This record gives sequence, C-alpha cells and structure tokens, in this order.
Amino acid sequence: MVHVLGSRVLLRPTDPDRSRAFYGGALGLAVYREFGTGPERGTVYFLGGGFLEVSGRSEHPPAPGMRLWLQVSDVQAAYEELLERGVAVSRPPMREPWGLIEMWVEDPDGVSIAVVEVPADHPLRLRV
Repeated sequence: MVHVLGSRVLLRPTDPDRSRAFYGGALGLAVYREFGTGPERGTVYFLGGGFLEVSGRSEHPPAPGMRLWLQVSDVQAAYEELLERGVAVSRPPMREPWGLIEMWVEDPDGVSIAVVEVPADHPLRLRV
C-alpha cells in the first residue's frame, strides 16, 4: 500500500485569473500558499481537510464528470452569502433522500460544486 502523506485536487482552469476570483473571492476559500508568478501562478486553497490547487492553464475545461464536495456547518447561511457575492446557484439547498442538505454551484469552467451540510441527526455524525 502506498503511504500517502498529503493530497490536493489539481485544477487547470481555462482562465486562471477568473478561477482565482471565483474560488478566493466569490467562494471565499482561504489561501494556503501561492507559488510562481504571472497569470498561471499557483494558488492553493484550504478545503477543510484537503486542498485545491488552481494553477497553470488548460485549453479545455476539466472533465465533465469532475465534482467538488464542500462540507459547511450551515448550508442556508452559505447560500445567502454566496447569493450576496453574486454566485449563480444552480440548485438551492434541499434535503436529499440520503439525509444531507445540499446546494449546487458551478465554477467558471462548469465544475459542479456540492455545498453540503450534515444534519445533527445524520449517520455521518454518529461516532462508532
């Protein structure tokens, strides 16, 4: 088995400045570190227990099946905050049949992002 010491999602956007404005500005993700110079420089954002690196540039948007899952403590508050920041919400918060409260947004390249609240009564909150 490979011993993983760390990990991050690598995103190569079609327009790096636009994507940084979205992830750092509109979503308000905190910056972990930055490296390089120019428009294709790297910016690594905190994602709770993980990281999202936006760096480089791609001629094509990411794979259409790519999704990000971001857990928040209060999805309704996140919804209101994102609307105030001008983020287009593709689907407002709703409780799913599996018990999570989810809303969906998209990044500038069409990457779907689930913003999820795990309710207090959900099995994911149970400690075994």
